[in-house]
Amino acid sequence: MNKLSLIFGKLGLLVLLCCFWTFEAISGEITNLRIGEGSNNIRVVFDASEEFDYNVFLLDGPKRLVIDTENINVARSLEKIKDRNHLIGQVRIGKISSSKNRIVFDLQRPAIIKKVFMLAPQSTFKWRLAIDIVTANERDFSGKVGQSHAFSNFSRSKKAKTTSTDTKGKTNNNTKKIIVIDAGHGGHDPGAIGYSGVYEKNITLATAKELKRQLDKEGKYIVFLTRSTDIFIPLRQRVKIARQHNADLFMSIHADSAKNRNAKGLSVYTLSETASDKEAAALAERENKVDIIAGVNMFEQSKEVNDVLISLAQRETRNRSSELARCIELEMRKSVRLISDTHRFAGFAVLKAPDVPSVLLEMGYLSNKDEERLLRQESYRRKIATATVKAINRYFEDMKHKSLF
Repeated sequence: MNKLSLIFGKLGLLVLLCCFWTFEAISGEITNLRIGEGSNNIRVVFDASEEFDYNVFLLDGPKRLVIDTENINVARSLEKIKDRNHLIGQVRIGKISSSKNRIVFDLQRPAIIKKVFMLAPQSTFKWRLAIDIVTANERDFSGKVGQSHAFSNFSRSKKAKTTSTDTKGKTNNNTKKIIVIDAGHGGHDPGAIGYSGVYEKNITLATAKELKRQLDKEGKYIVFLTRSTDIFIPLRQRVKIARQHNADLFMSIHADSAKNRNAKGLSVYTLSETASDKEAAALAERENKVDIIAGVNMFEQSKEVNDVLISLAQRETRNRSSELARCIELEMRKSVRLISDTHRFAGFAVLKAPDVPSVLLEMGYLSNKDEERLLRQESYRRKIATATVKAINRYFEDMKHKSLF
């Protein structure tokens, strides 16, 4: 009896220890769920106390959005969320194993997953998992059903950088934003010729390289230059380069010139509303209307629907471009001279990508003797680049919160 008591006592202690270890291993929790609705898209956001593994995919019969989670508890209160929207219906939560949970959303119509990403704690927010889904036709939905098309970070090291595949089949690093920097002019096009004869194309290229160097040093961006040597690139090709890289931001760098030799100061341009419509429509035509706006196959839509989709995408892109211009103005004001009405609007061809937030930076006037002298100085160009990096950091920080309602 003594031996049996000792054995059962040890078994009991072992069970208690196992329970304790299980509790320790899964101490975090998904505490909240929010659903935001756009014109043809839904963003689902989970708030969690810590980072967790996820596997997000679609199932059919009936249509469902499925999120498998690992090593995180899921609050049952999430099933009571009643955010009204046109795409997602009831939510259900179940356990797959001791460490895995499954969250299932009923879909009220066909949809595809556009993007899945994890956001680290910022401000008052803790960890967040964001899932973007967009309405689709039956054929596109059927082509994305199953775990073979899942967005996942399962079986990853906690220190590894997560990746996801977008609807264009490109693999993007979720932790890094893609920035394309365009050095204005080049080759046979010198741009403005300065007070002492300096070429704008050389000033812009030197600044673009310095800006890339500083952004690379930040460690959170993937940066491309439209040109790294003295070559000529057609304006619309520069836009195409930004779109090919699936850029999160496009910046074209220039230096101004004026008949008035006293004119001086930095300015930043974004696309005017009246300058954008025909160009974006032409772009959609040239690229066969496929995947131009938010993953929507425009070839299957009527002209009226396409016009609305283009207009909505442009509006969002213009809003983001204006936000970036605002950040640039705020940071530049601390260190360089600005012109009055610093943020201006124009129909520059390089600003006309309908889905890439874009700005054109005029660093100053080469026609002004004093400002040309400054722009020729490496230290001054470094100062402009430093302020630009701060503005870009500020922009993406602001967008994290604004895009997540």
